Formats: sequence, structure tokens, C-alpha cells
Amino acid sequence: MAANMPEPQPPRAAQRALGGPARWCYGSAMIENQRDAGLLRAVGPWGLAASTVCIVIGAGIFVVPARLAASIGAYAPLALLFCALAIGAVAICFAEGGSRLASSGGAYGYIALAFGPLVGFVAGVLAWLGCVLASGGVAAALADVVGSALPAQLWPVARVLVIVGALGGIALVNVGGVVRATRLVSAATLLKLVPLAVFVLVGAGAVHAANFAPTVQPDPAGLGRALILALFAFSGMEISLCASGEVAEPARTIPRALVIAMLGVTLLYVAIQVVAQGILGPALAHSSVPLADAMGRISPALRLLMLAGAAASMFGLLSSELLGNPRLLFAFARDGLLPRALARVHARSRVPHVAIMTNAGIAIMLALGGNFAQLAIWSTLATALLYILGCAAAWRLARRGVAQAGAPLGFRWLGSAAFVGIGSMLAMVALARREELLGLAGVVGASVLAFLWLARGRHPVAAAKEG
Repeated sequence: MAANMPEPQPPRAAQRALGGPARWCYGSAMIENQRDAGLLRAVGPWGLAASTVCIVIGAGIFVVPARLAASIGAYAPLALLFCALAIGAVAICFAEGGSRLASSGGAYGYIALAFGPLVGFVAGVLAWLGCVLASGGVAAALADVVGSALPAQLWPVARVLVIVGALGGIALVNVGGVVRATRLVSAATLLKLVPLAVFVLVGAGAVHAANFAPTVQPDPAGLGRALILALFAFSGMEISLCASGEVAEPARTIPRALVIAMLGVTLLYVAIQVVAQGILGPALAHSSVPLADAMGRISPALRLLMLAGAAASMFGLLSSELLGNPRLLFAFARDGLLPRALARVHARSRVPHVAIMTNAGIAIMLALGGNFAQLAIWSTLATALLYILGCAAAWRLARRGVAQAGAPLGFRWLGSAAFVGIGSMLAMVALARREELLGLAGVVGASVLAFLWLARGRHPVAAAKEG
């Protein structure tokens, strides 16, 4: 840039989204902003990939194969492949956006940078609310699994102890530091992947070709349910990116981690669906614990292993969500959209400890009063809308040449990836029922009103706007 030319400045809305003044640059120049001052960048590609795998491979994979089979029968692997392609396009956009603004809050940060604080706030609410509801539901399901093995008179007390113990214990590990939290996620990932690997390797020898004969003629409604459920099984990678402010060399680490994680998840999901269908056949559609029932035809011990794997998977999902989701509360508070106390960073462990404990407390209350069964469709629709915003934001930032974390990914066919990602997510939303769409609209509307109320109350965002 010529010496007599002024340095380009971001739009005022983008400055407000950043929560204060920052040096702005285009191209490969670095930016100097203090949004994540005090946090330790210690998460590498394998740690971030493990977190992504752990959160994507949640409790759903232990039940979704049966729901897919009930909706479209033996065609279920095709639904998984379709959603893998759609999520692959979305992941490219998120990797691009994350490499351009690697900040705590993940997609919330770069969506706000691209479209202003209002849209960013809505995106952050969608991401956080969906995740904390899922955390509560999964914790409740974990308590039910443990409680089912105990005498009935002990179950009410055991349920409370399991919920508080699991979420509280994971939160305390996270308060101890991001390195400890990442190690817990890596260990939980291994614990959940071992039973799934056993399922695929052992089950492959018990597959019968006759079980792949079509028994369900897919109709539009069944296809819609199947695709939404498959998307639910694949969703979650955006939560691991909420810890982007603690990722080392984000421009390289984020894309590598997403490629490793999503390719591995796709291969595993398709293999699990094929093996489950090949062992159970038509019975797969009627199973409540399909992986356990499939292994039960081989050995009772393997059935118990699958049930234990389901519990480990639930614990692992909670570990990943409590690593990523509290960073959204931290990001909101850092940017003046929540009480500043939530932006406090622990002096020793250098993590947002208040946000972590607050998130865990809310999840505990939800778990004690709710269940997992009704959350999948609602969570998927909120996630689909978040993905649409994330794809559009990444494309816009790339067009404007924004690069605040070093040299960005610079994916050559980003426009095509954004088109596929946005189009596929719009199709998912279109497949939803009317009451589901009304619920999603209500969440968005409430988020907009909350933001406007904060601004009207002369919140720091409003003050920045007037300045």
C-alpha cells in the first residue's frame, strides 16, 4: 500500500461487533486486537479434531440408525452421504471464516464481523441455546442409563447425583485449564470410538446380504425426517470452534482439524449404518438401542459393551460441549452483550471460569427438568440456520479480503461451497413441519428483541453506535 494512502478501516458495525477499536487490515497483514487477551493458545490440530469428533459423534449415533431405517429403510446410507456432502461444504466455509477471525465464540465472531452485531448476536444465541439444551438432554439421558441398572427406589437420588456429578465434574476439569479440558475430550473420544470400532469390525462378519432388500418405500415426509436426523448426527463442529481464541496457529490448525474430523466421522457413520442394517435387517427400524441389539445377536458381552459405549459417548459429548459452549457466553460478555463477570479469565488457568460454571449450572437445571427425546429436530433446525449465516459470512469476509489471524485458508472454490452449504441447509429447513418453523422463528424474533432491548438500555453496544 502506498505510504500516502490511509489504512483502510472496517465498517462501524464491524468495529462494534469487535467490541472496541482494533487495527484492521486486508490481505495477509496481521491484525492487533485484544478480544481474547489473557487466553492461552494451546490447542493444536489433533486436539481440535478430537474435540470436533467427540462432539459430532454424540449419543445420536447409538439411536439414529434405527430412526433412519424407519424413515427410508435400506436407503439410509445415501441420506448420510448426502448430509456428509452438505456438512462438508459448510465445514469448508466455517474453516474459511475461522481462519479469518479466530476468536472465542467461533462463528458468532465472524458472523458479527460480516453482518454486524445484531446478526452476530442472533447466530450466537442459536449456537449457544441449541448446545446447552443438548447438554441438558444428554445429561438426563446419561442419568437414565445409569439409573436403569439400579433398584427403583434409588433411581431419583441417583439421577440427581449423576447429572450434577457429570456436568459439575467436567466443569471443574475445564476450570483447571484448556489443556486439561482438551485431554479429557481426547480421552473421552477414545472411550467412545473403541466400542464403535468393535461394532464395525466384529459386525462386518455377521452381515447378511438379504437384509439390504428394500422394505420401506420412501415418501417425501419420511425422506425429510431422515435427512434432518442425519444432519443432526453430523452437526456440532461449530461448537468446538467456539474455543478458536485458544487455538494455536488458527489459520492452519482450524482447516486441518475440520478435514480430519469430518472425513473420519463420515466413514464411520456409513460403516455403522451398513453393519446395523446388515445384521438386523427389517428389525433395525423397531430397535430402541440398535447397536446394542445388533451386537446382542453375536454375544451378550458385546451388547453390554455397546451400552457402556453409549454412556461413554454421552459423557464425551458433554465434555466437548463444556469446552466450547461457555466460550460463547464469554464472547457475549466480552463484547458487552452480557454481564462483564462472564468475561472474567481465571488468573492461574487462564480460562473463562465464570462462563464455564454458569453454562454448567444452566445445563444441570435443564437436565433435572427435561429429557433428550424432543430436542433433535429443534436443535437441527437452529443449527441449519446458523450454518446458513456462517456460510454467507465466510463468503462475504473472503470477498472483502478480511484476514485477522494471519494468511487465511483462501479456498479457491469457496463460492461453490457456500452455494452448496446454504442451498442444502435451506432445503433442510423447508422439510420441517409448520410448528417447528414457528418455533424457530420465535427464537430468532426473541433474540432480535433482546438485542434491541440491550441497545435501548444504553448498553455499551448502543453507546458505541452513537459514538
